[in-house]
Amino acid sequence: MNNLKHFAIWLPVSIETVCNEQILSFIDFLRNKRLKAKTVNCYLQSIRGFYDYLYDEDGLRIINPVKRGYALRESKPLPKYLKDHEVNKLFECIKNLRDQAIFKIMLRCGLRIEETANLAHGDVYLRRRLIHIKNGKGNKDRVVFISNDALIDLIAYLEERSSSSEEKFFLVGKGTYKGKPISVRGIQKRMEYYAKKASLKISCHHLRHTMATQLLNAGMDLVSIQDLLGHTRIKTTERYTKVSNIKVMKDYFKAIEVVVKRSTP
Repeated sequence: MNNLKHFAIWLPVSIETVCNEQILSFIDFLRNKRLKAKTVNCYLQSIRGFYDYLYDEDGLRIINPVKRGYALRESKPLPKYLKDHEVNKLFECIKNLRDQAIFKIMLRCGLRIEETANLAHGDVYLRRRLIHIKNGKGNKDRVVFISNDALIDLIAYLEERSSSSEEKFFLVGKGTYKGKPISVRGIQKRMEYYAKKASLKISCHHLRHTMATQLLNAGMDLVSIQDLLGHTRIKTTERYTKVSNIKVMKDYFKAIEVVVKRSTP
């Protein structure tokens, strides 16, 4: 209601006679106040909803002056990732073999937290060094590969893991639910514990972002990274190029060296 109140106070005409021109002027007014796109869109949503109400409930047969295309494009935050020293700092705090294996495959394989919790024995092929992700985001399957250090951690965990008929890979280690599959929230709580211990502001998803950025910096092409992460659209993967300055720097110096050689007499 506060948004509508501000709109009504600003409005130079009656509610019934508002047209597209007034809405566009109001958008300019809000932008001149340096409000964020998200805030402006909240105003527009309130005004659109108000006119929908007048039409549907009060029977006021006027065209809604707020068109769908008026919403401003909101900037998406760039994916955050851990620097090498932060990765080392995190894993220095993890002594539990199960947790070491969980967070290492999230870092090296780019698994989402739900994919990690749902991982089953039949999905992990240690000899072939690959993991079959079934029914990932968007109900898509994909294959990811296991690095040497992740393989070592997975084997160490399996050797310690109590024998169980449970098909899920990662189990609760103690307490009332010992031997049961660890939940998404259980994994999140472990990350919160280690993040606090390492004095880092991170979540599980930062490990996935870190993998993508590290691979890009190492020279891997975007399409391959897209396949590993299970992105439907390449534009989603391209967001990592905006934070991966090392890759840009390498590409620049490699290219500029060729340019200089060609232009030098």
